Amino acid sequence: MKKVAENLLLQVLPSSGEPLFLRDISPEPFGRKAPSQPSSPGGAPTPGSREHSDIPKKARHYRAVFISDTHLGTRAARVDLLLDFLKSVSCDKLFLVGDIIDGWQLKRTWYWDTTHNDVIRRVLKMAKQGTEVIYIPGNHDEALRGFEGHNMAGVELVPDMVYEAANGKKYWVLHGDQFDGVVKYAKWLAHVGDRAYVMLLKLNTWVNWMRRKMGYSYWSLSKYLKQKVKNAVEYIGRFEEAVAGEARRRGVDGVICGHIHHAERRFFDGIDYMNDGDWVESCTALVEYDDGRFEILHWADEVAAREEKKNRGKGKGKKGRKEKAPKGPHAPAPVAAE
Repeated sequence: MKKVAENLLLQVLPSSGEPLFLRDISPEPFGRKAPSQPSSPGGAPTPGSREHSDIPKKARHYRAVFISDTHLGTRAARVDLLLDFLKSVSCDKLFLVGDIIDGWQLKRTWYWDTTHNDVIRRVLKMAKQGTEVIYIPGNHDEALRGFEGHNMAGVELVPDMVYEAANGKKYWVLHGDQFDGVVKYAKWLAHVGDRAYVMLLKLNTWVNWMRRKMGYSYWSLSKYLKQKVKNAVEYIGRFEEAVAGEARRRGVDGVICGHIHHAERRFFDGIDYMNDGDWVESCTALVEYDDGRFEILHWADEVAAREEKKNRGKGKGKKGRKEKAPKGPHAPAPVAAE
């Protein structure tokens, strides 16, 4: 697993004699040299340059953004929606709450296309522009757990942390696999379950390909089945109670985690439990506003609403457009009033 992490880091990070985690990052994928861009006399990027185009014009700003379980390195990862989200927001702090890179799948079969690399580049670009990026490794990217305390191209790796929100409340932030009995005590079974889950996600991809052909928006089959299966619902409930119980023992006001691919906010005897979901099924993120309010964003729904609004606007434009009368020699002769 360590070799997988090292191989990925070697491809993303440029080669130089500097220490691995103190290097700057090349903004181009896998070290390809970018074509020179024109710049203004003062050295600032011009509107047509890459530096300017990477900055969202109407980005929503949040105090903090929490995402997890993106599973980069798998075909099931919704990198299209994830990249759209990252380009649509700005934030003071970005928390990557585990399972960002799927080392389990990369170890079996290497899969890493340019869009996956664009997501990494976008995160590093945010770090370079002043966003504080904190990476808390999970069980699928556990190879990075040996590197906590390091700063990787502006991304700080930590095992977990206590985050103080704008309203003064303290939240324990962790991935959450520590409370998964299967991962903790029967890792072989977790890997078997992971293979079955990958098959379900492949079916989910095929179903959504058919839906797109028929003009329907994204829908998660795996999420639907998870909500219908009684054992899955009970497992989620037990997980949430266990995490909230440990948060209470630690004396914090709440907990923020991922791992179970189930975005939700609940209260357990005063403990605020928040799960930021995932980017293979629900495509969700947890955000904090400047006044300390938290909200779960369902990005697939937002993109679908945006497309519907755009299509409605196109329809209105065509309907409201008046036909212009032809002019010139081919124009019809005026008819005298009777």
